Amino acid sequence: MADRPLTLMTVHAHPDDEATGTGGVLARYAAEGITTVLVTCTDGRCGDGPGGVKPGEPGHDPEAVAAMRRAELEASCAALKITHLEMLGYADSGMMGWSTNDAPGSFWTTPVAEAAERLAELIRRYQPDVVVTYDENGFYGHPDHIQAHRITMAAVALTGSPAKVYWTTAPRSAMEQFGKVLREFGVEWDEPEPSAEDPGPQIGLPDDEITTWVDTTAYGAQKFDALAAHSSQSENIFFLRMGKERFTELMGMETFVRVQDRTGAALPEDDLFAGLR
Repeated sequence: MADRPLTLMTVHAHPDDEATGTGGVLARYAAEGITTVLVTCTDGRCGDGPGGVKPGEPGHDPEAVAAMRRAELEASCAALKITHLEMLGYADSGMMGWSTNDAPGSFWTTPVAEAAERLAELIRRYQPDVVVTYDENGFYGHPDHIQAHRITMAAVALTGSPAKVYWTTAPRSAMEQFGKVLREFGVEWDEPEPSAEDPGPQIGLPDDEITTWVDTTAYGAQKFDALAAHSSQSENIFFLRMGKERFTELMGMETFVRVQDRTGAALPEDDLFAGLR
């Protein structure tokens, strides 16, 4: 047993990422008395503006969007009962290939060592027992997600943190059902098949490569409410149209790959804190 409260730190790229990939574990572990720390790396300025206006379109004000998304993030944290929110404040880099990738102050152009040192300061302060971020491809190839992965792994190494470290993922077995539900709600979904010419990284992993399956169905309503706080972002609308019950059915299991562990907890596991309590 630890002589202090256990601590979970999740490192995400943008406001709303905390809700989709880790909203369930953040809510669950907060309810269990664990300290939860959310680190959000960027300000989300490349997201949708009011009325769904896109970056580069008339009426899209990046500073106003960033302020709006900060308020939404704080509401999401309240829904998930997150203990501490830390924002690194880098400019959202936009999708891969956008001109904003190279804009001064963008997260993508920030030297990894520089951002990692800032995150390392937070790791030293909060001493997390579990750290969660993305895999090398940022789950789906977004530059800010890739950069969040890079700085997190660098910061863990820099501090020598003994934390269990996890990368978010999704089971391939669930992707077909996910695509079916998306199409049901009018969202085009056609995950590209890998080929010899373009093997590309697929989303998620085969089930037998997933180390950690955490049931968060009891916290589905909180996760839904957290995502609803980010309703300005069009990619979230189809989730919200499902309603809480259907959303929980689809999103109630959160899955991870364990990449650092000093506890020796047996795999597969159903608790990020297995071996720590």
